[in-house]
Amino acid sequence: MTSGTSGTGSAETSGSGDIARTLELLWDTGRRPSRGPKPTLTLDRIVEAAIQVADTEGLEGLSMRRVAAELGTGTMSLYRYVPGKGELLDLMLDRVQRVSEDPADFGDGGWRTALETLARETLALYRRHPWLLQVNQSRQILGPGALDGMEKILTRIRPMGLSDPELLSAVIMIDGYVVGAARSHLYQREAERRTGLTDAEFWQAQVPVLEKVMASGRYPVMASLSEDTFGPDFDHFEFGLQRILDGLEVLVARRRDQDAQPSEDRS
Repeated sequence: MTSGTSGTGSAETSGSGDIARTLELLWDTGRRPSRGPKPTLTLDRIVEAAIQVADTEGLEGLSMRRVAAELGTGTMSLYRYVPGKGELLDLMLDRVQRVSEDPADFGDGGWRTALETLARETLALYRRHPWLLQVNQSRQILGPGALDGMEKILTRIRPMGLSDPELLSAVIMIDGYVVGAARSHLYQREAERRTGLTDAEFWQAQVPVLEKVMASGRYPVMASLSEDTFGPDFDHFEFGLQRILDGLEVLVARRRDQDAQPSEDRS
């Protein structure tokens, strides 16, 4: 269900490999050899190792050779299982989107609870796997991980009473909002890593100048803001998420009222 791309420039693009072969691997529809030595690796092990490399070293560290080293095998042995890095990336994308079989994963409430849970879990997914933000997923290869997740959330939000395109748009809207929040978090981490300054240290360094600027009278509204305005305690992600859901509540209520009207009143 993820669709994020990094504003720093996407390092990779999903669907860049052999699409037919990738689908075979995702859905396990390819022919299996009936003879020959027992394989020493499995596709699952290769994909998990690739995810581990990307998690720790980023996409810039991901290569067939690096994954082979992680598995303690030769690079050429990987090509018996997956054609190349493009197909491997699509397998990784689908793997990290796997959902559990627990129907309570999207909460035990209605559509709003389901979308809240989707947003929070997607944000956690991006934070576990920040390399996802480096992948252009505008043309995603649809495997069981992506489709199982989409089926699950659409089942939970269908009672909203919206049209099918609108239901999909609601999911896309939530994902787009989460991508922005995840990207901001990633940028903060990257800035700390590159400068050696924590976020608090960076802003503290500007305090002497800003205090003089605010006392000048040039920015009266900003100078009047409470001390906690820019503090770390306010949950901007949760505030924005709830306002999106409030807007959807209005739309759902409007559709419910329209459906309750006699047909002659709608004309």
